[in-house]
Amino acid sequence: MKEWLNPNNIVELAQHYKSLGPFLGLLLPFIESFLPFLPLVAFVLANAGAYGLWYGFLLSWAGTVVGSYAVFLIVRKYGRNRLLNFLTKSARIQKLIKWVERNGFGPLFLFICFPFTPSALVNLVAGLSDMKKKNYLVTLMAGKFVMIFMISYIGSDIKALFTDPIRTAIVVVVIFLLWIIGKQLERRLNAKVEADFRATAASREEK
Repeated sequence: MKEWLNPNNIVELAQHYKSLGPFLGLLLPFIESFLPFLPLVAFVLANAGAYGLWYGFLLSWAGTVVGSYAVFLIVRKYGRNRLLNFLTKSARIQKLIKWVERNGFGPLFLFICFPFTPSALVNLVAGLSDMKKKNYLVTLMAGKFVMIFMISYIGSDIKALFTDPIRTAIVVVVIFLLWIIGKQLERRLNAKVEADFRATAASREEK
């Protein structure tokens, strides 16, 4: 374990990753969009460490945007198919769809900005909603830009993370704060969805 945590070994591993070519750096974030249990943060850090801040950022950003938008398009086309109608049966999904249709860009942008919020759920809900394709693409590109750049900046100097304790502490604090903020945002979103749903139900009963 100590050998793997050695800064020189980390840098050497990043160089080996780089030698595999930029296609892998593009492919891994793309695949993560379809398999959300994969560690997107780790892929972005690896790209930034291997290719540098800007090139690594572009590879990660392009891969995750294309992958997420592909998931959105697939759900948009086949999500209401009989074979996939289980996607729309969930009461939570139905509430989220209606909420997204009413609120649009702003909430989705904030949701996508944070690396620890369920982006797969966002792609699913957006795909099942009536949100325009162009609007979602713009939202996705903007939100992922912020998220991927934050992670890429942290990972652009991997060696410093192991040799500079102050930088390491700052990185740990930033990641923890992003996780906390993302979870708070998710809770508030769920609360707003429930409140809107109850208000809509109450107004229908009054009519």
